[in-house]
Amino acid sequence: MAMTTPRGTVETSMSEINITPLVDVVLVLLIIFMITAPVLQSAIEVNLPQTKSGKASTEQLVVVTITKKQTIYVGNDMVKFDQLGDVVKQRTYGLTSQPVYIRADDSVPYGTLATVLDGLKSAGFSDAQLVTTPFNKLPGK
Repeated sequence: MAMTTPRGTVETSMSEINITPLVDVVLVLLIIFMITAPVLQSAIEVNLPQTKSGKASTEQLVVVTITKKQTIYVGNDMVKFDQLGDVVKQRTYGLTSQPVYIRADDSVPYGTLATVLDGLKSAGFSDAQLVTTPFNKLPGK
């Protein structure tokens, strides 16, 4: 489409779409989703006990969570105790040699934790490890 300018010259209009702003917006959204996705995965709140040997891990692992109300989750899915072994086997693709990590609230009774550990052992999982948080500062120092 041609247009005549006030000076009497003929110019054509720009018919191409500038996609640079679109690419900028898409990249910003991608970065936001990359940052928030790991936070949404651990939406189950537990108050982990603190130990000196606690360390952070970023690997994809099978995590069993026991909340204050003694509700059991595998990943973010709530399971009944009698289904625990089957669900964990399904998550590990039948590999019972893979470690299973247990996140238990520090107010969970020892009997409940022992029952979950026994359920995992009955399903064939011998490597169950407790998840804790490290001390920020050693007591008394």
